[in-house]
Amino acid sequence: MIAWAGRLIVLFGAAHTILALTLMRAARYADDWFSGALWHDDLSAMSPANSALWLSLDSFGIPLVMVGLTVLWLDRRDLTPPPFFAWMLGAWTAFGALVMPLTPWPIMAIATGLLVAGARRAVPAPEAAKTV
Repeated sequence: MIAWAGRLIVLFGAAHTILALTLMRAARYADDWFSGALWHDDLSAMSPANSALWLSLDSFGIPLVMVGLTVLWLDRRDLTPPPFFAWMLGAWTAFGALVMPLTPWPIMAIATGLLVAGARRAVPAPEAAKTV
């Protein structure tokens, strides 16, 4: 369960970043990103180049890949991710679902559910702990 959650999180983050760069054509602004054109851009009235940057490389996509890879790394070592991973991911997913309901947030809800279920299964039963 935990491995599947990690895979879904990596998939979601990678797909968001790659699709923003390609399908949404954010990469066409790369020259602006590296020329310093955004250094004095007004964040309250973003230019198209700044919006493209925040949609793609400065979005949550890359950090989500890192979280997913961390979950997979922990799982490969038979370590259960801390419960706050699941609860924070769930709260963030719920917020995203409320603000933008027509997005693929259900993928992250499934990953959250898998993390919660996997963490619960990994916790030893109280009876078993007393007999050891």
